[in-house]
Amino acid sequence: MLRTRAKALLAGLLAAGALAASALVPTTAAAATPIPVDECAIAPAWSQGANYQTRDIVLHTDGKIYVARRDNPGYNPAVSTYYWAPYTCGTGGNPYPGSFVVSEAQFNQMFPNRNPAYTYQGLVAAMAAFPAFAHTGDATMRRQEAAAFLANISHETAGLYYIKEVNEANYPHYCDAARSFGCPAGQAAYYGRGPMQLSWNYNYKLVGDYLGIDLLNNPWLVENDPAVAMMTALWYWNTQSGPGPITGHDAMISGAGFGQSIRSINGALECDGKNPRQVESRVNRYKAFTQLLGVPTGSSVPC
Repeated sequence: MLRTRAKALLAGLLAAGALAASALVPTTAAAATPIPVDECAIAPAWSQGANYQTRDIVLHTDGKIYVARRDNPGYNPAVSTYYWAPYTCGTGGNPYPGSFVVSEAQFNQMFPNRNPAYTYQGLVAAMAAFPAFAHTGDATMRRQEAAAFLANISHETAGLYYIKEVNEANYPHYCDAARSFGCPAGQAAYYGRGPMQLSWNYNYKLVGDYLGIDLLNNPWLVENDPAVAMMTALWYWNTQSGPGPITGHDAMISGAGFGQSIRSINGALECDGKNPRQVESRVNRYKAFTQLLGVPTGSSVPC
């Protein structure tokens, strides 16, 4: 669904020099064991090409401390957020060390029939790239945003059931060979994947460049790596307004309401009375999730 509108949307955004698509980052295991502040003081300088293991701490050339979220062969911490995360001395790692207002048990209740490729651990790992997500405002606001995001991706994937586009006949359509970088993974490799159905070769490149992951050459990561799959959706949610005036994240923390998050995802086709059944599906999921999390829905729920 999102893939269809993404092409037109991205064409406009690209013309304006903006990014548009969806995606995200690493595991939170690095923050599981608090690291003494003194280790920040003696953190070795990052060295390109050196082998780093999860939990290694380095001082980057930008003057900031980073912690390795995954083993890696010396990727740049300031670029590759998939393998590295900023480290805040004295906090035991990430300022939000794996915390999420939705428990794994609640996640399982929300998505009882989900594809095994979508995991709770993958979602929490992906959140490390976007510390403001479900960590802004009071407890009610945080739960409302989590419910809103999960309700929208639930609608997009029939309860996190679909991880890739069903109609394989469409697959060759998503290669724009006119782009200078072409379609190195193959003409039929850039079909819709993940909670927001990332598609088109140029979208995979944009998102991959943003994350420091080569999705242009390896688009299959979006369907094979649970964290990468969720990164694509969280990237869109937190950074792109789509056909709406604000992002889904901003809609939920500004008081604009759940309806504006719908508008940012598919407002051109669903809002203002265009497709009430689709809107009702999103709203019903949001109501169910907020009820499960014990918070009110807030105002402006439909769009």
